[in-house]
Amino acid sequence: MGKVLVTGGAGFIASHVVDTLVEQGHDVVIIDDLSRGSICNINPRAKFYNMDIRSSNLNDIFSKERPEIVNHHAARTSVIHSLSEPVDDAEVNIIGSLNLLQNCVKWQVKKIIYASSGGAIYGEPVYLPCDENHLIAPLSPYGVSKYAVELYLTPYLNNYGLSYTILRYANVYGPRQAFSGEAAVVAKFCNQMLRGLDVSINGNGEQERDFVYVQDIVRANILAMEQPENRVYNLGTGNSISINQIFLLLKCLIGYNKEPLYVPHLKGEIYKTSLIAAKARQELEWVPEVSLKDGLKITIDFYKRSEHFN
Repeated sequence: MGKVLVTGGAGFIASHVVDTLVEQGHDVVIIDDLSRGSICNINPRAKFYNMDIRSSNLNDIFSKERPEIVNHHAARTSVIHSLSEPVDDAEVNIIGSLNLLQNCVKWQVKKIIYASSGGAIYGEPVYLPCDENHLIAPLSPYGVSKYAVELYLTPYLNNYGLSYTILRYANVYGPRQAFSGEAAVVAKFCNQMLRGLDVSINGNGEQERDFVYVQDIVRANILAMEQPENRVYNLGTGNSISINQIFLLLKCLIGYNKEPLYVPHLKGEIYKTSLIAAKARQELEWVPEVSLKDGLKITIDFYKRSEHFN
């Protein structure tokens, strides 16, 4: 099995990717600065480096580890943060990614798998569900930064032969998701409901999102290692559900007895979005397998067992 370097491997999605890679027998190296990730998420069978992807010392890790594949999840992921701190957002998401790409070329990495955003880069959809040919029109600096890295991958392929797969995620949820962040509505609601706290909903709650369970996203990352190269794939269910409906589902599953509090909407927030994954179905043989209700049950059980509620 080849060596895989995972950036952001202490974070929500990437830590699950690491676990599966380790289970499959891969030699896994994690780079994470723990600004968002948790030391608790790090698989003990993976080698861990506490480092910012902007660091010049990234070269030393590549020199020592010589990964064959890089799975790139490390990023600033907040739309709100990108609006208030666009320079920091760009420094991490763009400059940090370029530092990573430079090292991939220097140390002859075969392929990079890049975690992009299928919500943020399309902006307010012209049609639903969005396919990969949808107009790119991000509403936030975060969306711009995620798409900018996608654009950089083509010249790195053409000039240096670095292969890539771009995975554009819908709204991912599941165990280990942090409670903070505007995309973490399931985790936030679970936290508030399990504690018996008031639940706040931004805007009128009729915003619609395409929720996909984290283990389905992990399978796509694994499949992308061996499948056709230099492709872009949406990863979503093709269906959307309102935030109000998510609230009601979780309320019923948890046994919560309060009504939500409605607060002002978030700047830069997309109103409705969903992603069609027909291309991933055809080329990766990927389809989401975990239903929303089952995924929510698993997620609730995780938070119930978490140290935060014991």
